Amino acid sequence: MAANKSADIFSSASLAVEYVDSLLPENPLQEPFKNAWGYMLDNYTKFQIATWGSLIVHEAIYFMFSLPGFLFQFIPYMRKYKIQKDKPETLEGQWKCLKGLIFNHFCIQLPMICGTYYFTEYFSIPYDWERMPRWFMILARCLGCAIIEDTWHYFLHRLLHHKRIYKYIHKIHHEFQAPFGIEAEYAHPLETIILGTGFFIGIVLLCDHVILLWAWVTVRLLETIDVHSGYYIPFNPLNFIPFYTGSRHHDFHHMNFIGNYASTFTWWDRIFGTDAQYHAYNEKMKKLGKKTE
Repeated sequence: MAANKSADIFSSASLAVEYVDSLLPENPLQEPFKNAWGYMLDNYTKFQIATWGSLIVHEAIYFMFSLPGFLFQFIPYMRKYKIQKDKPETLEGQWKCLKGLIFNHFCIQLPMICGTYYFTEYFSIPYDWERMPRWFMILARCLGCAIIEDTWHYFLHRLLHHKRIYKYIHKIHHEFQAPFGIEAEYAHPLETIILGTGFFIGIVLLCDHVILLWAWVTVRLLETIDVHSGYYIPFNPLNFIPFYTGSRHHDFHHMNFIGNYASTFTWWDRIFGTDAQYHAYNEKMKKLGKKTE
C-alpha cells in the first residue's frame, strides 16, 4: 500500500515536471548538442567514448571549475570572501598539489575509468541519442547519486580519521590546512580508491545511459571543488540548495581536523553530532564579532 502511494506521488511529480518542461522555450543548444553527439557516435568506438571521453570530461571539468578559485588569489577584491584570511595560498603549495593530482588522475583514476566501458557493456547501458533521458530525469538521478555518495563518504571519511590509520592515508589530504579548489582530489592513492568507490555506487544502481556518467562527474566535481575553494561567496547558487554543506562547512573540517565529515549534505553530521564543534565555533565568532562592533 505504502509502495503504491509512493509510486503514485513519484508519477504525479514526474507528470508535473513534464508539463512545466513543455511550457519552457526550446533549448537553442539542443540541436548542436544532438549533432555533436551523433558525430561522436559515428567516429569513435564505445571503448574510446567510455574511456578517453570520460577522462577528457573529467580533466576539462576539474581544471575549468578550479580556475576561478585559482584566479581569486590575484584579485584583491575577492580577499574579503576568503574564509581563512591568515592562510593565503602559495604557488609552491599549488604546484606540489598539481604534481600529486597528475599522478592520481593518470595512474589511479585512469585505470578505474577504463572499467567504464566494460560496465556499460555488461549492463547494456545505451549510448544512442534516442534513448537519452530527459534533463529532469538526469538531474534526479544525479541527486540520487549525490545522496548515495554522501552517505558512503561520511562513514568512510570518518573512518579514515581514526587515530590508528589517519597518518597512513588521510593525512596527505590534510597537508593543506586552508584548502583551495585544485586540492579537492589531492589525496593518498588508497584514499582515492576508498572514497572514490562512493562515486561509482550510484552509477551502478542508477545509470540508464552513458550521459549520466558525464553528468554525475560534472555535478560531483562542481561540488567538491566548491567546498574546497577556501572562499565563501554568498551569491553562489549552490549555497541555496537545502542541506548543502558549502565551503565554510568543509573549510572548518580542514582547519579543525575533527567533525564535518560529509561531502555534500549536512544531515549525517547533524544526526551523529559531528558538527557540534563547527556550530560552537560559529557561535563564538558571532560573539566576537558583536564585541568588536
